[in-house]
Amino acid sequence: MQLPFSVYPDDQNPLLDVTFNGDHILNGDIIDPNSEIYITLKDDNEYLVMNSDADTSQFGIYLTDPTGQQTRIPFVDGNGNTIMQWIPANNQNMRFKIIWPAAFEKDGTYTLFVQGSDKTGNLSGDIEYRVSFEIIRESTITNMMNYPNPFSTSTRFVFTLTGSEEPDDIIIQIMTVTGRVVREITEDELGPIQIGRNITDYAWDGTDEFGDPLANGVYLYTVKAKINGEDIKRRESGADQFFEKSFGKMYLLR
Repeated sequence: MQLPFSVYPDDQNPLLDVTFNGDHILNGDIIDPNSEIYITLKDDNEYLVMNSDADTSQFGIYLTDPTGQQTRIPFVDGNGNTIMQWIPANNQNMRFKIIWPAAFEKDGTYTLFVQGSDKTGNLSGDIEYRVSFEIIRESTITNMMNYPNPFSTSTRFVFTLTGSEEPDDIIIQIMTVTGRVVREITEDELGPIQIGRNITDYAWDGTDEFGDPLANGVYLYTVKAKINGEDIKRRESGADQFFEKSFGKMYLLR
């Protein structure tokens, strides 16, 4: 008996994903000096599941530091210390996972390069994952811009934070042009804050402390931010031109 059959090669590229502290970053972003870098490679071949120590050799992870020196990041260093942990794929999620608790000790711009392949040798893409990011170890905060501005229904606050600690005390004071404080927004209201770019979950709706709508017009606001009781240094940014003596203007137009 003869039974013809066909064999098709595995030529599908696996999918690579890289996050920093759970977020996808853009070139030039400022990140936390102590960041958890999470790398996953998803391959749909159920017969060649990446689930062994040998599969770590399918990855090339390189870091270029601010001096231009490139280093390959190992899973285990020469002294036997674990640098990156890995979690095997299984038939349910098909994702090989790498966890790298990175600590960047120098200020400046770094470049991360990641390439991976499946057991057949298919690369994760024709172009490797590459991203540049900035480390600033000093704690600073930019002036907060409200966006949109002018606004009619609500406005959020946009700012950049550097260093390795989030503020433990933030207050945004909104006042009339005569200096009367009509609303104070606390850190608890703003929502999660992270090192790098921030846009608050909280959106101010133009109401006062009692929830009553404020009249249309110009309002001033200022921000007080502290870590361990000390004011955070202001960082220069393109938003500074819209502030005078740390006071910004917002326009409420319903």
